[in-house]
Amino acid sequence: MTDIPIELPPRSPRQAEILSAARRRVEAEGWDALSMRTLAADLGIRAPSLYKHLPNKDAVRTQLLIDAFAQMGRACWQVIEDGAAVPALLRAYRATAAKSPELYRLATRGSLDRAALPDGLEEWSGQPFFLITGDPATAQALWAAAHGLTILQLDGRLPPGSDMDAAWGALAEAFA
Repeated sequence: MTDIPIELPPRSPRQAEILSAARRRVEAEGWDALSMRTLAADLGIRAPSLYKHLPNKDAVRTQLLIDAFAQMGRACWQVIEDGAAVPALLRAYRATAAKSPELYRLATRGSLDRAALPDGLEEWSGQPFFLITGDPATAQALWAAAHGLTILQLDGRLPPGSDMDAAWGALAEAFA
């Protein structure tokens, strides 16, 4: 199931190149640093050329959100396929967020235009939490706790010297 069972919109090679540059910019400087002008400059082209491939910054955001949900979903589904339990799911979630922290932030902060995403992608990416807990409310609580700890860790908001492995272990134990 690590293969996405939802049909994702096809991307041309040029769209893939543009989105790769956008992702590099977002990971380096955050979403707010991205504009169509800076993206065009990164690619060595003029901004109007981008509009032939992606109509606006919102379209770039949607495509990056698709990538974020796919990346997290694949990592979490791999845990399910391996027959592992809550600790492994949390390790996969934490590692995936740490690998692409700005993409993670983009996908998890603010409102989400679900209508812009491919049908079923968000549900597919979160389904491992349900499968591992067996209950929708517990799955949401586990995801919320994992997200909270992830953001606190990414933002360096926990007290200096905090044992992050112990905190993640306690979270896993609480939901095991």
